[in-house]
Amino acid sequence: MPSLAAFIPYRTAPIRSSFVQRARLEGVDDQNQPVERHIAQGGEPCRDALRRALPGEALILASYCPFERAGPYREYGPVFLLADPSAAPQAAEALPMAGEQPYLGRSFALRAYSAEERIVYGQVVSVEHAEARLQALLARPEVAFVLARFAGYGCYACRIERA
Repeated sequence: MPSLAAFIPYRTAPIRSSFVQRARLEGVDDQNQPVERHIAQGGEPCRDALRRALPGEALILASYCPFERAGPYREYGPVFLLADPSAAPQAAEALPMAGEQPYLGRSFALRAYSAEERIVYGQVVSVEHAEARLQALLARPEVAFVLARFAGYGCYACRIERA
């Protein structure tokens, strides 16, 4: 674990608010497709709130792109959102790993990207080692941001940026 003097402050950003609003209000995703509406079984990863869904919550399933630039690493993938906007997400100053059913799970991937949105480094990490690995990635000057991805499906979980 890095020393306190070496700690790099960061924020875990929820999914882009313009995407969430468009999906909720217009029913359209990042690929201009209609979104799907579902009722949660419980445990679905809600990208807008950085938490797991509770059974019975109304969900939206939509295709999302966490990148801004065109290029070979630009990709789209499925994400769940809460249909109810009252669960407003807040950027966090820690990885969402706490709780009985942690948002990121027991292990997950950290992928570091350059300012050109090219992969610099990637690794599957456990909850116990995640903070140290994230700090090491953020300390690298070529890393502009880090994406956390779920281990099982490889789907986008959240974006981590230096504060």
